[in-house]
Amino acid sequence: MRITALEQYGLRCLLTLAREGTDGQLSISVIAEKEGLSIPYASKLLSLLRQAGLVNAVRGRGGGFCIARPPEEINLLDVITGLGGPLIAPNHCDRCSGQLDRCIHTDECSVHYALVGLARYVGEFLGNTSLKNVMEGTELNQVHQIASHVMFAGEQDADSEDTSVDKKSFNI
Repeated sequence: MRITALEQYGLRCLLTLAREGTDGQLSISVIAEKEGLSIPYASKLLSLLRQAGLVNAVRGRGGGFCIARPPEEINLLDVITGLGGPLIAPNHCDRCSGQLDRCIHTDECSVHYALVGLARYVGEFLGNTSLKNVMEGTELNQVHQIASHVMFAGEQDADSEDTSVDKKSFNI
C-alpha cells in the first residue's frame, strides 16, 4: 500500500489550511507557494478536497479556500479516500486474472483476505488520526510502536537494529 504524491500533497495543502483555522482562508497562489507546488497542481488538489467536502471555496475578490470542519473532526482516512478513493478498490481482484477473464481464486482467495485485513488496520489507524493529531504530532508514539515492529523500506539494512523514527520522517 502506497500513499501517492497526490494524496500526500493534498494532505499538506489541507494542513496548511487547517493551521489558518476554520475562519481563515488562503488563496490558491498562497497555498501553492507555502507547499512549493505549481498553481495548477494546487488548484487540482483543492478541487478534489472541495469535492470530498474537506474544504470550502470562497468566491470573489479576496476569496480562496478554507477548511470545511475543525481539524479534530477531519481524519486522515477522509483525506486519503477523498483524494485517492478506497484503500482497496472494489474491483481489485479483476486485475489479478492473469490470462483468464476472471481470477481463479475469487471464491476463496487468501491474498484477498490478507489485503482486506491490512486495509482494515490501515483504515483504523487513519480513521483514528485527525488533522489536529498530525499538526500536534500526538500520533508519533503510536507510529514509534508500529515502527519497532515494521522496517520501513530502504531505511535500514538487514544487520541494523535501530528502529527509531524521528519526527522529521513524518512531517507532512
